Amino acid sequence: MPRPEGIERAVALLADPTAREAPAPRGWLDLVGADDAPASTGLAQDLMLTRLLPVVYERWWRPAWSRLLRGVTAAGMGDEHRIARLLLGLRPGDRVLDVACGPGNFTRDFARVVGAAGLAVGIDASPTMLDRAARDTRAANVAYMRGDAVRLPFRDAGFDAVCCFAALHLFADPFEALDHMARVLTPGGRIALFTSCRTSSAPLRTIDGFLGARSGMRMFDRDEITGALQARGFVDVHQRVGGFTQFVGARTPDHSS
Repeated sequence: MPRPEGIERAVALLADPTAREAPAPRGWLDLVGADDAPASTGLAQDLMLTRLLPVVYERWWRPAWSRLLRGVTAAGMGDEHRIARLLLGLRPGDRVLDVACGPGNFTRDFARVVGAAGLAVGIDASPTMLDRAARDTRAANVAYMRGDAVRLPFRDAGFDAVCCFAALHLFADPFEALDHMARVLTPGGRIALFTSCRTSSAPLRTIDGFLGARSGMRMFDRDEITGALQARGFVDVHQRVGGFTQFVGARTPDHSS
């Protein structure tokens, strides 16, 4: 079976030339062997691998997660899509990577913005999520891959933008993940993150500690992510905190200017 057009374009961005020949019979490229899947960090990540979650993810799971951690008045998924596009500053022709893409909701949105000349690549560890993403995608400028979202399998400076929404706090080593996100960005490339944020209130810190311990979700200190980006050379780092969450955007230096 021929591979989708988007995958044929995306394989050139892989660091390992041998991986470029992998088949994609289910509409996504599998870069993870059966015995090589990343170990789970807890209940929240375990749910991502089930068959049920992809069915309810967009309508129920993610909105409920946002309302729990951002507050009951939090805006919906459309607001998150708008913020992601704003932070990434996507332009026609850009190559954008959606890390931990789930069922591809953001990936498809990015593909519409970058247009036919651009490319949107989604990477996730969950076969069930990727099955749903492939079924719901018709655009030729989209590619899905099963791979390690921490140790990204892509070559250096392959993407103009990287997004990681609602996933960084679930990674076993989120700071190694940031190393790889920085590595795959071009000079002047943009990053957009939506993740957890520990509060300053003592009673609320008890609550967020409980959430983290029960779910396997890491609660980042308020300056932890912004500081990590600055330490990796990012500039124009900005943050918006709401409830137990934060949106963070930044870019790599453009050495040509």
